[in-house]
Amino acid sequence: MVTGLPIFRVTKSSFCTCLPKYNINPYLGRCGHNCVYCYAIKFPSFTGPIVPRLKLKKEISKMVRRARLYLPVMLSDSTDPYQPLERDYEITRRCVEVLAEHKFPILIVTKSDLVTRDLDIFKKTVTVISMTITTSRDEVASLIEPNAPKPHARFSALRKIVDENIPVVVRIDPIIPSVNSDMNDLENIVSEASKIGVKQITASTMKIVKGLLPAIRGVNPNLSKKLAKLYSDGEWIGGYKYLNKNLRLEILTKLKLIVQEYGLEFATCREGFPELNTVICDGTLYCRSILNSFMH
Repeated sequence: MVTGLPIFRVTKSSFCTCLPKYNINPYLGRCGHNCVYCYAIKFPSFTGPIVPRLKLKKEISKMVRRARLYLPVMLSDSTDPYQPLERDYEITRRCVEVLAEHKFPILIVTKSDLVTRDLDIFKKTVTVISMTITTSRDEVASLIEPNAPKPHARFSALRKIVDENIPVVVRIDPIIPSVNSDMNDLENIVSEASKIGVKQITASTMKIVKGLLPAIRGVNPNLSKKLAKLYSDGEWIGGYKYLNKNLRLEILTKLKLIVQEYGLEFATCREGFPELNTVICDGTLYCRSILNSFMH
């Protein structure tokens, strides 16, 4: 049976501050980017081989018509909607086509330059693109995001998006201490984003989920050992092991100061430090009309 659009599950126990919205994952299984830090392995639907949800191409129209509330729609929270298989299957493209036709605001979360393929659709409705860029260094990106486009390709995509007057957020997420936490590297990301015309930086430290360290151990034993030590004095919150509170506050505070120097908005995602935020983390500031409907 075809239901309406699925509501994004806000997890208050792990500091989620998102406003109500829908969420669509066009792919199940492990995302093709194969990022070592992927928290989605916590959920059974996002382990194992990639499964394209081909039925969505036919069902999305009914899902949209059955949606009871007019809310932003995010693609996606657990797998990248523009992972490599999207070139062939175009499930995400079909979803955004239908959403745009019905004028739903769209929130894209990706780390792929393939997103620029669908600029023609994004311009038909209010769209915000959040591009994940965790490092400006190719060697670090290859270590933690082995199958994802390199940082320069993502920056190039951002330029094309901004040229079309579509608001862009850069997500520095996750920040992994001693791996991609060097402030000079992070400032390079912020500096380049500022030059391009990015509106906001959203940042988050790495959270460890059950099974993640063993998975990392299988491909990089040294990194797994290093992370186990770094997180040894962390705490479990809502099924996620957080970095030591003082350390993550220090990292995020330093980054916020850098972001403010470049005149950009700043938000943290699921960190428990609302005082650091100048905006909402997911980019809904730029869906102003929708945001206002919840504020009055």
